[in-house]
Amino acid sequence: MRVAVAEDGALFREGLVMLLRAAGQEVIGWAADGDRLVALLSSQPADVAIVDIRMPPEPDGGLITAQRLRAAHPDLGLLFLSHYAESHYLMRILQIGTERIGYRLKEKVGSVEVLTDTLTRIHNGEIVIEPVLAKRLVDRPRGDKKDSLAALSDRELDVLRLMAEGRSNTGIAGQLYVTPKAVEKHIANIFAKLGLPPDTTTHHRRVLAVLTYLRSQRTQS
Repeated sequence: MRVAVAEDGALFREGLVMLLRAAGQEVIGWAADGDRLVALLSSQPADVAIVDIRMPPEPDGGLITAQRLRAAHPDLGLLFLSHYAESHYLMRILQIGTERIGYRLKEKVGSVEVLTDTLTRIHNGEIVIEPVLAKRLVDRPRGDKKDSLAALSDRELDVLRLMAEGRSNTGIAGQLYVTPKAVEKHIANIFAKLGLPPDTTTHHRRVLAVLTYLRSQRTQS
């Protein structure tokens, strides 16, 4: 996989490049700011670009850079890294796209296994969300959402958390040691109980629907 990196912290950037190479990825180049990354990718194609959310040319430069990149390279995967899991960043990221996109904590991608899994899922068209953030969105219900989530069984809550992480039905089944058919049934029950219509498109669309619902309930409280 061809990967480009944009990170203004020199030590973290160098460590990330070393980790990517150890994972067998081809690092086509790296930059300290968004403008240089855009220039790099204008001449060299990549499969995924890794961007620091808070980097030059402005406080949240990674988000602005990603918008420019997605407009110029619609098939480019985007992995956002941050020191903090913030729901408002997640919502801005989802406005950029819901395919081939991810949001992870820097401290959580420090192993070859996690980084490889994240990049592969993004490259395959999935949306990848930091598990701690997905869990927070599900576990802190407010307003009317309390009643809706209270109707979910413990297993359905487990499935909802994994859906919010961007897991596919097969991935959820593997995590919970159940069959994909059982996962499909749980998801149908979740949508019914949350008042969301069943979605027959790919799983990341369903994730977006769930996260949008959770966000709307939080803002109403």
